[in-house]
Amino acid sequence: MSSDTIRIALGDDSLIVREGIGHLLAGDPEMEVVASVGDLPALREVCDQELPDVVVVDIRMPPTNTDDGIRLATELRDRHPEMGVVVLSQFSEPAYALELLDRGSDRRAYLLKDRLHDREHLIAAVREVAAGGSVVDAKVVEALIAARTAAQHPQLSDLTRRELEILALMAQGKSNQAIAENLFLSKRAVEKHINAIFMKLGLAHQEDVSRRVKAALIYLAAETD
Repeated sequence: MSSDTIRIALGDDSLIVREGIGHLLAGDPEMEVVASVGDLPALREVCDQELPDVVVVDIRMPPTNTDDGIRLATELRDRHPEMGVVVLSQFSEPAYALELLDRGSDRRAYLLKDRLHDREHLIAAVREVAAGGSVVDAKVVEALIAARTAAQHPQLSDLTRRELEILALMAQGKSNQAIAENLFLSKRAVEKHINAIFMKLGLAHQEDVSRRVKAALIYLAAETD
């Protein structure tokens, strides 16, 4: 193998999943799977013996089936700081990703398992952590942003993504018709979304002009924090 080859160790208690991931990675000439194991003690041993460049590990593995993948990533910070870790998870809750990145984001990635059908997504993450970077699944980032917004601006936390898009355009002074054209919606659909926004922001019973201005001010206050 070339000196530029990224050597990878796989850890997942499902043989089918390991074989599937191995197949995805083997299709790239720069990737070499050097080990594939089904529990945390075996993966620890592989890391010490094979010294892979990157470990791709399920968040839950035997023996505890809790957060074993994240605990291994934490251990490797001390034992093999140059070793990258890609944690695969079915959980989009921010707490797991924050725990993974607690001692630094370099050489760490947190990917959701439901994205593994996208081969390039996985390969790009492996390359990134091997080069010293980090990757966090977009769905997890969205959850982190939503949690921050909810904590700092409870009034906005109940709005859907579409409602936030419409509110942002309202804050730019756009009319309902202009918003509809911008988002490729009907004017009636925009009006329904705006009524929902007013209801959630507690502005349903105020004058139309006043509540548009107040809704825009709530949004702009959040943007400037």
